[in-house]
Amino acid sequence: MEFFKNELYHIYNRGNNQQKIFFKPDNYIFFLKKVRRYILPYCDILSYSLMPNHFHFLIHSDERTIAKKTIRTQAKNVLSEGIRLLLSSYTQAINKQNQFSGSLFQQNTKAKPIVKGSRNYDLTVFHYIHQNAYRAKLVEKMEDWEYSSFVDYCGKRNGNLCNKELTIKLLGLNMKTIYEDSYRQIGYDDINNIL
Repeated sequence: MEFFKNELYHIYNRGNNQQKIFFKPDNYIFFLKKVRRYILPYCDILSYSLMPNHFHFLIHSDERTIAKKTIRTQAKNVLSEGIRLLLSSYTQAINKQNQFSGSLFQQNTKAKPIVKGSRNYDLTVFHYIHQNAYRAKLVEKMEDWEYSSFVDYCGKRNGNLCNKELTIKLLGLNMKTIYEDSYRQIGYDDINNIL
């Protein structure tokens, strides 16, 4: 994956053959701890949602994101390497927990740049990520899905994984109307353009 400074990226992956990647509540928490260790040092996270068989992150890149480090004489991007380590170490733990072997995730994690423009794709991705569990009918209200940053943005939790101040600035979020704005339906054409 290649990253450029001061860009937004929609990062997502799913279970191999669309299989589950989270099997119990502790798995979600464990994954987020790994995100703090392997992803957060290299970018700002704006939103996230962990689903039973996939995950989504909206991140903002900066000078940390585009840095390289040498691994066995080869220069690698620090965030790409962080994503690799996150998925690898999480897979090892889940394989041990469930007595599995092999790949848990699909081979290529997507890191799609979000092009700012007249269609507000940055806001669309932000809300799409938060709507995942609601659209999948896992919950009746988005704030009931505790493995999403929406719980923080609507004021029901005081999490610090996301840089909310930066998100408000970059996306022009109105915190007085964020709850209502987050429930607005996203069209299928918009969804196809962000995936």
